[in-house]
Amino acid sequence: MTETRRVLLVGYPAAELLNIACVVSTLQLANFLRGRSLYRTQLASPRGAPIRTATGLVVNAQIPLERAHGPLDSLIVVGGTGYVDAMNDERLVAHVRRLSRESRRVASVCTGAGILAATGLLDGRHAATHWDHAAYLRARFPAVKFDSDPIYIAENDVCTSAGVTAALDLTLSFIETDAGADLARDVSRQLVTYLHRPGNQAQMSMYTAPPATGHSVVQDTVSYIASHLDHDLSATALAKRVTVSERHLARLFLKELGVTPGRYVRRARTEASARLLTGTDLTVRTISSRCGFGTAEALRQAFASTYGVSPSHYRTTQSRSAASPRGRSASQ
Repeated sequence: MTETRRVLLVGYPAAELLNIACVVSTLQLANFLRGRSLYRTQLASPRGAPIRTATGLVVNAQIPLERAHGPLDSLIVVGGTGYVDAMNDERLVAHVRRLSRESRRVASVCTGAGILAATGLLDGRHAATHWDHAAYLRARFPAVKFDSDPIYIAENDVCTSAGVTAALDLTLSFIETDAGADLARDVSRQLVTYLHRPGNQAQMSMYTAPPATGHSVVQDTVSYIASHLDHDLSATALAKRVTVSERHLARLFLKELGVTPGRYVRRARTEASARLLTGTDLTVRTISSRCGFGTAEALRQAFASTYGVSPSHYRTTQSRSAASPRGRSASQ
């Protein structure tokens, strides 16, 4: 990476401030740590007007969108509550379409995917977006395969990300691709954040999602599962504990949570394992036992199914201790 890469962000009224800040701050920190200008970022808006963001704060654009031109390394369209008006703005969409042809890499953050979809660039592609807007965008753009699960999706030179702070994960992935994993790791440490999450990691974790059920039996069972991962959590054992039939418990879980008890248990164990892999130096074998998988191989299979990587790969790329000069003593 010898030349400065030009990065243009496209904003509009009611764009999300965090979308803009995550991208710009992350790239500027990469410049600072490398000691030279790896990236030159500019924020464009229609007519170069100041952008009143969704928070109410005003950000000054550096260039009118109409005057922006390539060649660009990266064109990034941000999201925000104003995205519907933006994707209905034919002039704005036309300029994004024009600039996409002059860019090596085109990306969207959050609901900015709607604007890329309006250009036709996402037709036939898989695209990530904010989970709460995916259904609307699927109905609006049936030619695009919107997915509400991944943090981000990279298909060759077109990248889309999930909501708000997923912009950070996407930008870190750009830095890793452009300048190497070491710099991406150093940037994430300076930002005091975890190393960027794999793109296929779910947006909504059961540890961050709000409670989705008001049924006492399901609440009690979910609470028990979370605190007894290494116990017998078979459907038979769980049903017996709450004195209902297995069939009735399965119906309650499907109605309240959208998954069977068995799938919920597997997900809870996998996410707990992920937290231990990134937050401790416990061996994979110990973690698999502590989280109820029984064997390291069972844990590996669950990780391959959920995250698309092995536990050791997840730990290497996601753990803060992976960047420590002392390294890890844990066996993989």
